[in-house]
Amino acid sequence: MRTEREKMLAGELYDSFDPALVADRIRVRELCQQMNAAPESEEGLRRELCRQIFGKGGDSVWMQPPFYCDYGRNIELGERVYFNFNCVVLDVCPVRIGDYTLFGPGVQILTPLHPMNAELRRQQEYGKPITIGKDVWVGGGALILPGVTIGDGAVIGAGSVVTKDVPAGMLALGNPCRVIRPVEAGDRAT
Repeated sequence: MRTEREKMLAGELYDSFDPALVADRIRVRELCQQMNAAPESEEGLRRELCRQIFGKGGDSVWMQPPFYCDYGRNIELGERVYFNFNCVVLDVCPVRIGDYTLFGPGVQILTPLHPMNAELRRQQEYGKPITIGKDVWVGGGALILPGVTIGDGAVIGAGSVVTKDVPAGMLALGNPCRVIRPVEAGDRAT
């Protein structure tokens, strides 16, 4: 018989009130609370907490607290990923983020989904993984929704709601987010 964690990670309906999952969420919320409260002068402590929070990449992540996540261990970071203030990652399914990707303030990465049927929704949820390539820039306040893949070198405009995949090397923005054009070598933020 599969555990609720196994069902969750597979994107199947699962019971989010399973005691093992509740314990995991409490664990990471306490770690995030400690990291968010740690002074910048305590870089060693903050680094150790990031190692404990993330499934991979906690030793090189650049973090501007506060930061929040559901499980942490389902988040795999490449080298030197940067999270600005107030980022949220709800990682009921795997979240994979490539090297040197940058997130502006208030970005939300959301893997959970809920059944449309109210009775079922009271008891279970499910999710879809999110993959974000290397050298991606996500502007402040953007929402990245379940099941999305963003290709290497893409740029997501501030405030965008990303509901569909964004190919590599493209500028995409808006609500809903739409691909506008390729990112060009001379492009600068305005």
